[in-house]
Amino acid sequence: MNRDATPRRYLMCAPAHFRVTYSINPWMDPSKPVDLPLARTQWEDLRDRYRALGHTVELLDPRPDLPDMVFAANGATVIGGRVLGALFAYRERYAEAGAHRDWFRDNGFTEIHEPEHVNEGEGDFAVTSSYLLAGRGFRSSPLSHAEAQEFFGVPVVGLDLVDPRYYHLDTALCVLDAAADEIMYYPDAFSAGSRAVLRRLFPDALLAREADAAAFGLNSVSDGRHVLLPQGATGLLGPLRDRGFEPVPMDLGELLKGGGSVKCCTQELRG
Repeated sequence: MNRDATPRRYLMCAPAHFRVTYSINPWMDPSKPVDLPLARTQWEDLRDRYRALGHTVELLDPRPDLPDMVFAANGATVIGGRVLGALFAYRERYAEAGAHRDWFRDNGFTEIHEPEHVNEGEGDFAVTSSYLLAGRGFRSSPLSHAEAQEFFGVPVVGLDLVDPRYYHLDTALCVLDAAADEIMYYPDAFSAGSRAVLRRLFPDALLAREADAAAFGLNSVSDGRHVLLPQGATGLLGPLRDRGFEPVPMDLGELLKGGGSVKCCTQELRG
């Protein structure tokens, strides 16, 4: 199967102040020091790979009081140039939402919605041509789903996350080809009912195994051809190639100490 990459526009934030001094997910351990120069090198490798593949990378200025800003995916969801801002569940990240909204206002986005209900951007929202898939259970409020549907005017499909290791939808599900409604996901991260919904809507989805999910293999970014994914998710390489994708393994091991990898670092600015 021939796959075509579509040029994308991404928003990223350098890990200039990245550190793990608190724990708000099972991956964060303040007793394990972060090698900041290595984190910066790994992040730069990801940024440069996007640019080498023909994508545009916009940059959000990091703030010293917000060490998790490197996980830019959580700051908003953008569809058709319309911006649904984030409202973070934890006070440690609360101010990130305003930093993102300021960036959008300063860069020509005019339709920006400040949410009433907790949502953590593309952490819990995944966009396909037919649906806005919406995670709930650990961070985003179920009430944010109706708010997103009303703002974007697209059908929202709520999915219940049940394993705290996969606290955001983007740790358990990845959109491989938005135009074709093609995804991959880890079934055991979801409730029985949500697994049934996913089987019904995406009968041909690529199903990840536990080892690849635990390596954050679903926290990946696809441009419709290239799939940038954590290098530890080796079990996904063959299945992706079998479907015509080109997997691009990336080492973001230092950032994983904060509970994020490729997708967490990457917010897509859909035109």
